[in-house]
Amino acid sequence: MSTPIQKIDSITSIEDACGEQGQAAKSQAQRDYEEGRGYVERGEAALAAVSLHNALRGFEEENNRQGMANASNQMGHACMLKDEFDRAIANYQNAWKICEELGDHVSLLSLAKQLAQAHQGAKEYRRALDLCLDLLDSYQRNNDPQNTVEVLERMASIYKDAGEKEKAADAYKTAAAIHRNYRHNKFADALKQKAEDLMKEAE
Repeated sequence: MSTPIQKIDSITSIEDACGEQGQAAKSQAQRDYEEGRGYVERGEAALAAVSLHNALRGFEEENNRQGMANASNQMGHACMLKDEFDRAIANYQNAWKICEELGDHVSLLSLAKQLAQAHQGAKEYRRALDLCLDLLDSYQRNNDPQNTVEVLERMASIYKDAGEKEKAADAYKTAAAIHRNYRHNKFADALKQKAEDLMKEAE
């Protein structure tokens, strides 16, 4: 199963640490990281893995925790490009541990999305759903309808892969209702149609 990666942005902006001093001021680890990130953006997983491995080692030598989190995150993305879900999970979990230590809660939400996707690819559906439920709780508490809908659609996809079509349809219906509340009728209709199609398949 080929699964598109979520975001290819940095977890934290190590690039900002260089300010306006330019490329010359960046360490070799930072240059390797940016090279690897570029390969990920272009879908060149093998080249990305080499550059990001070098970046991770360099950041470890520098004791640059943000850099280590970024490199691990991007290595997870590179693994996702190759459908190497177990390796992706390991890399995302490494990034997660560092972000927890740094108190970077925004990045933890992003990593939870990526981990849910990787667990889905690995057919670990219960773990993927548990992550989604945690995300759903966080987004609903913060009144974030956009991310709430995104997570509901991910849950629908997971339920479909798990063969639970009725639950998938329910997730689509809930997402459609949120869109309808904000008068996003085109999106609401599309999700409602997905739900109806699934219910027909489930009959």
